[in-house]
Amino acid sequence: MTSQPGARSRYNVKQVRPVLTCPGLNWSEIHPAPPHTVSLNPIRILKHEADEEKGETARLSSFVGAVAIGDLVKSTLGPKGMDKILVSHGRNAGQVEITNDGATILKSIGVDNPAAKILVDMSRVQDDEVGDGTTSVTVLAAELLREAEKLIELKIHPQIIIAGWRKATQVARDALTAIAMDNRQSSNVMWFFSFSSADQARFYEDLLNIARTTLSSKILSQHKEYFSKLAVDAVLRLKGSGNLSAIQIIKKTGGTLEDSFLDEGFLLDKKVGVHQPKRVENARILIANTPMDTDKIKVFGSRVRVDSMAKIAELEVAEKEKMKDKVNKILKHNCTVFINRQLIYNYPEQLFADAGVMAIEHADFDGIERLALVTGGEIVSTFDNPEMVKLGHCDVIEQVMIGEDTLLRFGGVALGEACTIIIRGATQQILDEAERSLHDALCVLAATVRESRIVYGGGCSEMLMANAVQTEAAKTPGKEAVAVEAFARALQTLPTTIADNAGYDSAQLVSELRAAHSQGRNSMGLDMEIGRIGCMKELGITESFVVKRQVLLSASEAAEMILRVDDIIRAAPRKREQDRGRC
Repeated sequence: MTSQPGARSRYNVKQVRPVLTCPGLNWSEIHPAPPHTVSLNPIRILKHEADEEKGETARLSSFVGAVAIGDLVKSTLGPKGMDKILVSHGRNAGQVEITNDGATILKSIGVDNPAAKILVDMSRVQDDEVGDGTTSVTVLAAELLREAEKLIELKIHPQIIIAGWRKATQVARDALTAIAMDNRQSSNVMWFFSFSSADQARFYEDLLNIARTTLSSKILSQHKEYFSKLAVDAVLRLKGSGNLSAIQIIKKTGGTLEDSFLDEGFLLDKKVGVHQPKRVENARILIANTPMDTDKIKVFGSRVRVDSMAKIAELEVAEKEKMKDKVNKILKHNCTVFINRQLIYNYPEQLFADAGVMAIEHADFDGIERLALVTGGEIVSTFDNPEMVKLGHCDVIEQVMIGEDTLLRFGGVALGEACTIIIRGATQQILDEAERSLHDALCVLAATVRESRIVYGGGCSEMLMANAVQTEAAKTPGKEAVAVEAFARALQTLPTTIADNAGYDSAQLVSELRAAHSQGRNSMGLDMEIGRIGCMKELGITESFVVKRQVLLSASEAAEMILRVDDIIRAAPRKREQDRGRC
């Protein structure tokens, strides 16, 4: 008998049958087959439409997406940053937007990378919370991940990097808190409005410096002195409330940016109806969101049988009577001004004119919401209980001309801090970017009134934090020290980028700045007007402590979240099962 028995393995993926030369011999009785066979092929547990990236592939994908987002907005950072042109598609195809605001740029682009979406959301939250620092927080998070990629190539585990980053974040935060200055003498935000002193003047100058620094990188940089004072005056009218809804911004094409002004009343971009009073004093305002078009006969899509045209006239009369009853209910509220979110058709408009009531139609939703806030009224849709409706009040309502447009001005409103900023400009793109710039300044100023500590700008704070982190790295044992050093390098990237965007030698400037801080000159920063380092205290370049702290914490948290990822699962789209119904 000659045989070639196959090798028997643990898994026995393939059994090699021997060649039998002896007749009558059953090989299966000598070597029975194993009870189970296991395949070495990977088992797929996800649906066919789902996708998965694991390990280094997932981490690399996250790094690439986040770094790409940071590189996209990096060129807009600093007072000499560049702008982006955003061209829309779809319904608004061809619409052009020019901006260097990081949050606006990131909101306008569509991203598919999960890590990139995290940075986009982080930038949006930064804009909502403090109004500024949207580009800085994105660039810092991207640079942290760029440094993390290098450390992972050196076989340093992500958890070790995260531990080092957490230590570095705390050290940087402590260093930033230590250099923060506060010229407010009381924790009560009303102190500024209760006393007149040199401290009040210093705090006012702090607000002006912060506004100038914020606007220096915007389209309003050439007019930052004018708009800084305008923004500070508007915020101080809030008397510490921080309610930016009381500040309305209206854009009107024509003139130049310096033709913009602050009005101490509330402006509504609407006109009064025909034959109605153009000026009302001691106005009692009823704000509504109700249809005022039921005088139209609605017989379309249905059948109405009538014997003669007189019957149709009766229908119209009935509809008019119904509308007249509604107008009478409104007039029972004893209002002198009626403002409606929806259209007011000819017949009810004539009824209001006959009653001497100013009627304003089609006020936009944001307009009536803000109007209800500043006049102390409420928005109603039913009129059966006049005694339960709260009317708005103001001293005078009158028409004003801005350029070639007519607007309504509400003076002496119940909310005394309410005001309106009117922005003038040559094109709609200029107006839109000016509004975004002014909104950022208002948000930063409102945050500073609540938390009045300030720090020096021009890369001074970042370099000081980087030096503190570098000192901590020298005291840290083990591989964590490498991660702490990487955090310091990421912080130094911000002043480097500011210098690069201005066209200066960033290596020379940053090395001089680092040396100055090492010598204890902690107020030194980058003066981008002349391309040298200078004293930020003398130049008046200051920023809000809240903004800087938020940039540091948000960037480190987002970078840590992305670094912890080792698996990306793109789930299959959910399919709706067909409803077969019942037989």
